[in-house]
Amino acid sequence: MLTHSDLREIQTRSLKMQGWIREQTFSPESEKTLRRFSSWEVAELILGLNQNTFRGKMAADPSLPAGKVEPDGRQRWFTLEEVNTLRRKLKPRGKSLVPARPKGRAFRTAIANFKGGAGKSTVALHFAHAAALDGYRVLCVDFDPQATLSHSMGLNDVSEERTVWGIMARDLVHETEAQNAAPRGAASGTALPQRKLPSSITDLGIQDLRVADFIQKTNWPTIDLIPSCANAAFVEFASAQYRHLNPEWSFFAAVNRYLDQLPDDQWDLIFFDCPPAIGYQSMNAVFAADMLYIPSGPGYWEYDSTTSFIGQLSEALEDLAYGFEGSLSADKVTLPKAFHDIRFLLTRYEPGNELHRAMFDAFGKVFGEKLAQQPIEMTRAVEQSGRFLNSIYEMDYREMTRETWRRARTSFDRAFAEFKSVMEPHWISMGEPALSADKAAIEGADR
Repeated sequence: MLTHSDLREIQTRSLKMQGWIREQTFSPESEKTLRRFSSWEVAELILGLNQNTFRGKMAADPSLPAGKVEPDGRQRWFTLEEVNTLRRKLKPRGKSLVPARPKGRAFRTAIANFKGGAGKSTVALHFAHAAALDGYRVLCVDFDPQATLSHSMGLNDVSEERTVWGIMARDLVHETEAQNAAPRGAASGTALPQRKLPSSITDLGIQDLRVADFIQKTNWPTIDLIPSCANAAFVEFASAQYRHLNPEWSFFAAVNRYLDQLPDDQWDLIFFDCPPAIGYQSMNAVFAADMLYIPSGPGYWEYDSTTSFIGQLSEALEDLAYGFEGSLSADKVTLPKAFHDIRFLLTRYEPGNELHRAMFDAFGKVFGEKLAQQPIEMTRAVEQSGRFLNSIYEMDYREMTRETWRRARTSFDRAFAEFKSVMEPHWISMGEPALSADKAAIEGADR
């Protein structure tokens, strides 16, 4: 017979192996470091310049970062900080290479689905890296206790207090204190009962953590992360208890309230990596998101799981819209939850596979324009990057044939470019001032 003690012993052995694997994958200090990018990559793949044009501008301006020259002198290699300096200083034909940034806060995208192995963490990781190479400042939030995204970004020593669970526990204390201090209920006009939280929660001191205490740096200088860890799995059990302690607590809006406290201009894009379930964490991600990206493999079971996911998510959002009606505090919570857009993205796609092509057509017939037209292709380079907790952008193309590497990168480049084309109009509209009632009526009459 096996008990929890046996499981603990197995985990201890596994952690030792995990440490060894990390040593092989990361730097000798067991820290993940970001490689340099060649002048070819910087010119053609990152800045979108002809190599001769790039060399000419480098030669004409000695104040530009020179990069590091290879021993044979054939290639220069640049850090991401140097790439971003080049992006700011170079203006081909007078055009800025810095991406446009609408007014207002960062745009938030939740990457979610029921199915494990659908590619949620892979998409979140690659979109974050692609965005950083495109010049955006990125914040990722890892909602998944499996912590694949956190581990892929080099963060392994994470305490549960600094995860989404900590954000939710902090929010519970703050919201309960605010409700207790309020003279009357916000919507109904009736007095709310006084709620008392046990010392097991208040004595943790999580309510005293600052907003910035949950955010950690990664090996990418323009990507930050709110990490997860295996111990954060108990958030589902803890949150059920918290709702019992304070039924008026709008648990699903905790992360949304937290993100609203962040400076609007500190990041440009925020990506949520969601767990493969509808629960307290995933509902927080979904509720805080402006857009929902749903990855799915190209098989029938993945299609079936995706169908179940959107059905159960619809029911959960409907329950929240009516279950909390009239009982919310006077914050920025809006019900029913509305997304600016929803997209379905096929992953592990093989264009030469007849079944995959048929499933792509099937997805298209059902989801129409909501199906992303640039699926993530399955290649050997993508498989290899996943095994070593890297994105294709982190892999050195010299470790394989350039064409193998470039094919894999092109797939993610196109998928991110499509995401960007869908996201940007919504982001711009979010920063525009709302029309007055009179002006809206006039414009409506003109149409």
